[in-house]
Amino acid sequence: MSDDLTSALKDLAADHQSPAPVAGAEIRRRATVRRRRRRTAYAGAALVTAAVAATVTAGLLSGSDDRTRERPAPVATDGTGKPAATVDLSRRRMTVGGRELPVSGGTTQHPTPTGRLTVVATHREKRMPAGDFGLGGEYDLKLPWVIELRTPDGGTNYVVAMTYDEKAPGTRDITRGWIGLRPDDARWLHDRLEPGDVIAVTAGGSGR
Repeated sequence: MSDDLTSALKDLAADHQSPAPVAGAEIRRRATVRRRRRRTAYAGAALVTAAVAATVTAGLLSGSDDRTRERPAPVATDGTGKPAATVDLSRRRMTVGGRELPVSGGTTQHPTPTGRLTVVATHREKRMPAGDFGLGGEYDLKLPWVIELRTPDGGTNYVVAMTYDEKAPGTRDITRGWIGLRPDDARWLHDRLEPGDVIAVTAGGSGR
């Protein structure tokens, strides 16, 4: 057989040669590595899913509106503890932090509740019922810097910014039981008080 033919047959045999078999131990090692990689990937996916679920749950619980600070607060009727603010309706004055703020109280027909009123929420803006102004239902007002109060008998009252009559605080009582402040004073008080604080209201305005 010629040398050229022999060389050609060797090259053809080399091209079709099967790869060397892999030992059994090597096959088992590779399988173990693949299983570990799959477990690591599954664990990472589970951690990501749990983190997303926790974030969504926290968002649902906290709510998307950061305009209101609120927490349950007991009705303050035992007379203990120093109030954060006091209101003298006869003088139309609120005293808080050594500062006096003029107020407008309720009329004779709709007096402001007295006693220890507990702050249960503060609202940067709140839609207030038109009936509390003696207006028709279509005239509901959005008022800023509203402080929501719990009265000694478990009712609800408010400290509001009287944007609809800024001259009333300190001069006349025109609300239906609310404690009305000038807008700048209402904002200052809103930023100062927290849920759980107490406003002690005494005496009674002369009304209109």
